[in-house]
Order: sequence, then structure tokens, then C-alpha cells
Amino acid sequence: MSAVTAVTSAEQRWKQFHRWGPYALLGISGSLSALTAEEITTPREGTVLLALFAVALVWHGAWTARDLRLQRSGRPGRAWPGAVHFAGRLALAFAMTWLNPFCAIYALLTYFDADRLVPPFWARAGAFVTAVTMAGSQSGGLPPAHTGNWIAFGALFALHISLVLVFEHIGNKESQINRERVDTIDKLERANARLEQALTENAGLHAQLLVQAREAGIADERARLAAEIHDTIAQGLAGIVTQLQAALDSPDPDAARQRAERAAELARRSLREARRSVQNLGPGALEHAPLPEALKETLSTAAAPGDGAPTSQLVVTGTVEPLHDEVEATLLRIAQEALANVTKHAAATRVGVTLSYMGDEVTLDIRDDGRGFDPDAVASRRTGGTSGFGLTGMRARAERLAGTVAIESAPGQGTAVSARVPLIRHD
Repeated sequence: MSAVTAVTSAEQRWKQFHRWGPYALLGISGSLSALTAEEITTPREGTVLLALFAVALVWHGAWTARDLRLQRSGRPGRAWPGAVHFAGRLALAFAMTWLNPFCAIYALLTYFDADRLVPPFWARAGAFVTAVTMAGSQSGGLPPAHTGNWIAFGALFALHISLVLVFEHIGNKESQINRERVDTIDKLERANARLEQALTENAGLHAQLLVQAREAGIADERARLAAEIHDTIAQGLAGIVTQLQAALDSPDPDAARQRAERAAELARRSLREARRSVQNLGPGALEHAPLPEALKETLSTAAAPGDGAPTSQLVVTGTVEPLHDEVEATLLRIAQEALANVTKHAAATRVGVTLSYMGDEVTLDIRDDGRGFDPDAVASRRTGGTSGFGLTGMRARAERLAGTVAIESAPGQGTAVSARVPLIRHD
């Protein structure tokens, strides 16, 4: 049973006691009074006591009916009826105990519910009257008959007053605990509200960061295309212009023909570069195939037999899962860039690609046995304003997904490119 359930169950039991407890205590008092009537009360006193019991039953019946009516209506009741009920019950208990000491059992109600009916001052006054009633009952009846009874009455009265103070202290502690519990719940509600507000703000910031990341990706892609066009197509067009101008200016027809053939070859090469750049604007290979198939197609295209290209192999480990579009596009772009570098610069005889699904991340490894290079030297050339955009672009793509790209290479020892990104599923 949880703490909340236990507290709720205890409150329900107390609620049942406050509703039906008076009738039970009144019944016990009436039974004991009836059994001892011949020894303690006169017939006239017995008649009065019976009438007081009837009044007490009606009194509590009216109070119970009022409680039920307020409970059904859901409206809070006024304070003064509780004070009237408390005072009337206190007077009934005192009068009944004066006639028969066993009726003090009924007077015990004050110790349990005075704080529910009247303010603290009147609750203490009611406890004082109840202590007098209980001490008189236990010392032989009210009023005390002789000195011994008075001594017993004083001792019992002191005992009951002490018990009242102890119970009041315990009640105050319980009230303090309840107030602290309410304060804690209120603080938790405020903290939850602040947390919800923070989550809303974080969602807005996250959306803003996504927009900024997308804009940064677009800017990076434009920069990559600009650098690629400058290094390939623009240089090819400049070479074509130079060769054609030289052919036009040459008086030798054979030399002019050679110049024109060179210009045609440069044009064909530039056309291939233009087509490759246009294809790289979007990962078309992913439109109709999952990432492993797209990598296989890219690898076969980059290492086409008959071009002196290296032999290639694709290995997939782990359970293949459909990844988010951005994750698949990023890994495919990194693979295309790395394989393009192998084709252009590595002079490799073998190249291997490994795609690994590892629970919470995906890794892509491209290794070749080519001539290799010094990564530090490439980084320094890039800092100085020269080429090296491909390695920077791969790292930038991975970093946009909170991933990394590591390059391991040395002159004459091949190159290994390892990309690691979070495994974000398609849904």
C-alpha cells in the first residue's frame, strides 16, 4: 500500500468515526446506565436520563442529516452550527454524567472532534469541561461526596488536563505536518508548471535550432558546390577557352586540330563533373532503396571495372533499421565524398566500406590501401586558404547530427575514414 493510499484510507476511517461514533458511544453509555440504574440512579433521575438520551439521539440525527445534505450539495457549511452542536452535546454529556457516571463514555467525543467544530479557544474550553466530567465520573460521580472523592477528583482532573495538553500537542504537530505536506504539494505543482514552461521553451528553441541547422547545412552545401565548381567545371571551362583561343590563333591546321581535340576532351570531362555535381544536390539513390543498397550502388559506380579503379567490398553488420532521412543522407554523402577522394587521389587497389548498426549509433568506415597523406599537413593547408573542403564537409555533415568523423592516414599506408552518428529511426 502506498503512502497516499494509506493516508486516504485513514481519513476515510476517521470520517466514518465522526459520523457514526457518537451513536456507538451513546449506545454503550445507555447500556451501562441501564445495567446500573438500580444502584446509582433514582427512578426520577432514570426518567430524566432517558429523556436526555432521546434528546441526544435527535441532536446527533439532525447533525448527521445536515452533513449528508451538505455533502450532496457540495457546498461548505457555516461555522456557527458546529459551535451550537458542540455546546449542546457538551451540556448533554455533563448532565448525563451527573446522573450516571457511566455516561462519561459519551463525553469522550470532545477529545476527538472539538477542533473540527469550534475554534481553538473554545476547543480548549470544551476539553476543560470534558476533563471535569471525566474526573467526576471516575472519582465516584458528580458532585464528589466526601474528602476522598475530592482528592481523587483533583488527581484525575490533573491527569485529564495533562492528556488534553498532550493530545493538543500531537494535534498541532499533525496539523503542522499537514500544512507542510500542502506546502510541498504546492511547491511541486509550481515546479511542474515551471518545468512544463521550460519544456515548451525548449521545444521552441529546438525548433529554432533545427531551422538554424538547416540553414547552416544549406550554406555549407552552397559553399561545397561553389568550391567544387571552381575546382572542376570553372577550371575546365577556362582550359577550353584557352585551347579554343589557341586553335583560332594558330596558323598550323594540325596544331589547331590538336588544340580543338584537347578542348573537346576538356568539355567532356567538365560535362561529367557537372553531372556529378547536379546528382550530388540530393541523394537520389535513397529515393527507392535503403541505405545499404544506396551505398552498394555508390561503391559500384565509384569503382567501375575497366577504369583502373580499385576492387571494392561492402560489409553490413548489426540489424538493419530504417533510419531518419537526414541520417541516411548524411552517411551517404560522407561515403560519396570519401570514395571520390579515393578515386581522385589515393591510387588504391582495394577499398572497403563497412556499415554498422550498433544499438544507439551507426558507424560508417571507408578504408583504402592507397598512397595516404598527412592529415596535419592537409589541415594546415586548409587553414592557409587552400583546398581540403572535402574533409571539412564530411565533418560538418556529421556534426550537424551530433556525430563525428575521424581520419586516420599516413603517407604510403592508406586512409581510413570513420563516421559515427546517432541512430535515429525513421519514425
